[in-house]
Amino acid sequence: MDLTLVVMAAGVGSRFGGLKQATPVDEDDNFIIDYSAYDALKAGFKKIVFIIREEHYDLFLNTIGKRLEGIIEVCYAFQKIEDIPIDLDISKRTKPWGTVQAILAARKFVDGSFVVINADDFYGKNAFLAAAKFLREVDKPFTYANISYEYGVTKSLEGAVKRGVLSLNGDKVESIVESSVGLENGKIIAKPLDGSKAFEIEENHPVSMNFFAFQNDIFPLLEKYYQDYFKQSDEYILDNEVLLPSCLKENIENGKIIILNQPSQSIWLGMTYKEDLESVKTNIQNLKNDGVYEQHLWAGLSEK
Repeated sequence: MDLTLVVMAAGVGSRFGGLKQATPVDEDDNFIIDYSAYDALKAGFKKIVFIIREEHYDLFLNTIGKRLEGIIEVCYAFQKIEDIPIDLDISKRTKPWGTVQAILAARKFVDGSFVVINADDFYGKNAFLAAAKFLREVDKPFTYANISYEYGVTKSLEGAVKRGVLSLNGDKVESIVESSVGLENGKIIAKPLDGSKAFEIEENHPVSMNFFAFQNDIFPLLEKYYQDYFKQSDEYILDNEVLLPSCLKENIENGKIIILNQPSQSIWLGMTYKEDLESVKTNIQNLKNDGVYEQHLWAGLSEK
């Protein structure tokens, strides 16, 4: 089975203060996305689809695109603000419509099962191996996997972070609540983005970092959820996004899908704030020193 890696890279990184997907994290000017691409390649993935804004195409093509030439098939999908199913004045809208729209933008490039990730998160090689194993072995439709991490592994010392807080029943995900999570008065407080009541979690509570292993039958469900979003009031539509965790939560509750939780056996690194960058660079260099990655990441990889 040929597997595809779908990388969501259309975000603008407002809290980071720039396009963090294209921020070098090592001495060879590799991005975090390079490490995800490398790990996916090693796990047996055959294609990578980068979901980007069209104005960033040349940047991606001339950096990571060039590094991947001849090694793995690369496609670019454009996430556009104007790609909506209704007539609407979007002149004041400054960013695309969220992660559901992003994945739908990649649909025409995905033939079978796939993994979707954030471009600015470092997930580690074991996460990709686990996802690939799941997709090769799963034999039931509408059954997917979430590679989760303990909240404490993903927190930032610089402030609150957005996380999908998981509720589990054994190894099944019962709900994913997109929340702003941070420390308040010595407690870890999750504040749901939908405005519902805040709640406390522990350091080891599992959270989703938008690392999902999907079969191709997810696409019609995403399409329906996206279409339904635009049936709401214009004010709500313009002020919000169509988020993947919310879509999955609804379909779990409706009994349409099953998501199995698979705790990651890898370290996670990310850059929510600009101050996180030096820590990411240090941790990646430590992984190289430990032999997890080559000192020069792409050295020695032959062409297809």
